[in-house]
Amino acid sequence: MFTSKDVMDLRARTGVGMMDCKKALEASDGDMEKAVEILREKGMAASAKRAGKIASQGIVDSYIHMGGKIGVMLEVNCETDFVARSDSFKELAHNICMQIAAAKPEYLRVEDVPADVIAKEKEILMAQIAQDPANSKKPANIIEKMVEGRIKKFYKENCLMEQVYVKDNEKTITQLVNEAVGQIGEKISVRRFVRYEMGEGLQKKEENFAAEVMEQVNKLANK
Repeated sequence: MFTSKDVMDLRARTGVGMMDCKKALEASDGDMEKAVEILREKGMAASAKRAGKIASQGIVDSYIHMGGKIGVMLEVNCETDFVARSDSFKELAHNICMQIAAAKPEYLRVEDVPADVIAKEKEILMAQIAQDPANSKKPANIIEKMVEGRIKKFYKENCLMEQVYVKDNEKTITQLVNEAVGQIGEKISVRRFVRYEMGEGLQKKEENFAAEVMEQVNKLANK
């Protein structure tokens, strides 16, 4: 049905313990993709179970892109100092730092986006839709769904927890954190971050620093 190599491959892919990987493969009849989904669901269930816990420990991590072009500081919380000092927790925080540097989120969560920002975004989207003659005969409910779809895309691009993880485009940052909760066994909360880009707001030669960070992330992921 499956081999020890399959168990090791699943562990390498998800970071989950060997016994949990074996159980997931047994439950999925050796189907690797189903096993991954089982482990992700387990992580989400563990996250929901610990939602009421207090995460008052944690670390502040940082990432400076080569040459000092981009800097990120991030606070991630957990329940105990023991976990905060663990390598797996530190690695999670650092990976999220690199995500922020590369993907340039403006907000932490969907609920952090100000109402006036969404209202302005909807106004722009409605204007764009109105400019396309193909939309002129579409009913109002269809136009509304189009706007809703584009707002969801806005959230995925601008909210850290909704973004696709740059090291694995099959999961979001929320899923990444939920998986860590399942592995570590404590509530984990990404609390706040700040991202600085050298010369931001000043008139300067156009440079795509975020693309440079993404290139660096890809190199590390392929090692």
